[in-house]
Amino acid sequence: MAFTTNNGQTRSSLAEINITPLVDVVLVLLVIFMITAPVLQSGIEVSVPKTRTVKEITEQRVVVTIDRDQQVFLGDHLVNIHELAQKLQSSGGDPAHKVIYLRADERVPFGAFANVMDAVKQAGITNIDIITQPLQAKAASVGGN
Repeated sequence: MAFTTNNGQTRSSLAEINITPLVDVVLVLLVIFMITAPVLQSGIEVSVPKTRTVKEITEQRVVVTIDRDQQVFLGDHLVNIHELAQKLQSSGGDPAHKVIYLRADERVPFGAFANVMDAVKQAGITNIDIITQPLQAKAASVGGN
């Protein structure tokens, strides 16, 4: 920013801060966090079991969730267990190469868990990662098949 003094000399200010790039960076970071936050945590509250061996979640996959009331969700949508295989097949792609994440509350009986696994396998999907938490940390992770 330049200015003229009383005697006609033109001078420029010594400190001029352009905050436009700062605003641009902040807005980009805000958009990134808004997009990634729903991916990191599904809206269904589930207390997944804690295990010693875990693997970090690295890719976005289809998530099947069983809550403590034994309700089954595909993503964030409640589905009937009898319709789960059909909905997984209709989501597209080759079922033999599809990988899904399975989240189940630690209080869910094994029978309900087995029924969901059976429905997923009826859809032709055999690559299932079970989501668990590490014993010492609170971040969601994936256990082995």
